Amino acid sequence: MSELFVFGELGLRHILDPRGLDHVLFVIALACGYRAREWRALLWVVSAFTIGHSMTLGLAVTGVVAFPAPLIEFLIPVTIVVTGVHGMLVAPRVTGKEKWIRPAMAGGFGLIHGAGFANYLRSMFVDDVTVPLLGFNLGLEMGQLVVLSVALAAFAIADALLARAPIRAFTPVRVRGLAVSLGVTLIAAAWTVERIPW
Repeated sequence: MSELFVFGELGLRHILDPRGLDHVLFVIALACGYRAREWRALLWVVSAFTIGHSMTLGLAVTGVVAFPAPLIEFLIPVTIVVTGVHGMLVAPRVTGKEKWIRPAMAGGFGLIHGAGFANYLRSMFVDDVTVPLLGFNLGLEMGQLVVLSVALAAFAIADALLARAPIRAFTPVRVRGLAVSLGVTLIAAAWTVERIPW
């Protein structure tokens, strides 16, 4: 079995493991205001997250930078809270300069999540990190695609059900986005309190 495949499987398992739920919730918080037909806009957001976490993951695993694990474990749910609150206050499908806010948040917060992945992965490398790092990143991306596919399908079902409800103040997608953002924010807020490092 090739090293690329082994670490790819490890990355996939990490993102889908219940212990990696914080990263899954972050992806859902990023995606919850989008519909499946808006996949291009969502692709920008997810790509920014990928670039962010890939950069920090590479720097941390190769020992170029070191991040204190307790601080990173605290900051990860903070990023989810901020993203969830932003999702409640601002619909992501805005135009003009505002449409870049969500990708910029995803990229910046991806730097923190990459440090979290690195703390998990660093002890598994022996010699050259290139192939394991590539494999792990590919596995993470496949896991994110699985999460996004399931989430978008669930969002479509929720939108169809909400369209039948007598709610006229907001569109179904906005109601769903608010509900998901609120749920994610509350969970992440509890984790933030649990993980305070001081």
